[in-house]
Amino acid sequence: MSNNNRHEIFEKSVPMLALGIVFAISLGGLVEITPLFFQKQTTEPVEGLKPYTALQMEGRDIYIREGCSVCHSQMIRPFRAETERYGHYSVAGESVWEHPFLWGSKRTGPDLARVGGRYSDDWHRAHLRDPRSVVPESNMPAFPWLEQNMLDGKLTGKKLALFRDHFGVPYSDEQIQGAGEAVKGKSEMDALIAYLQSIGTALK
Repeated sequence: MSNNNRHEIFEKSVPMLALGIVFAISLGGLVEITPLFFQKQTTEPVEGLKPYTALQMEGRDIYIREGCSVCHSQMIRPFRAETERYGHYSVAGESVWEHPFLWGSKRTGPDLARVGGRYSDDWHRAHLRDPRSVVPESNMPAFPWLEQNMLDGKLTGKKLALFRDHFGVPYSDEQIQGAGEAVKGKSEMDALIAYLQSIGTALK
């Protein structure tokens, strides 16, 4: 059978063409992705990366619950337009303990990958209460209820234990046992601000 005839089989048969496409994509994906599992920079934390504190972990859950990742990404791409606006591009070693990843894909609001330490706690508090009080052109909704909702810490230790036992995050027994007390009496706004202030601070 000539090469032309073999090529014609794929062109005229939808199932064969679909099978060929799936095979080509699978092979290409395998070649591209497999090496990443063995590269140090993608599997080991960057120097200085610390696990979230109990309060930061609660804040991260609130960030997820309130849908912040729908409008804010946490992924600075290695392009000049991005790094000049947001800071150093994101690297894989910053996210090895993130489950789920909060990279996001849409930027209704600015990227938050380097927001930690950029603004004061008071600024974040005012921004969450009434975004337009500090950013007049903002279209972000207000989150005033976060100040009224208080944390009880009943599940905080279990969250830290889950991250240690299933994802290898290096929490100590003392951190897990003291997690509930560490957040008890704090507001959800306190927790969310603590989380925001931690984002992107490991990479120097």
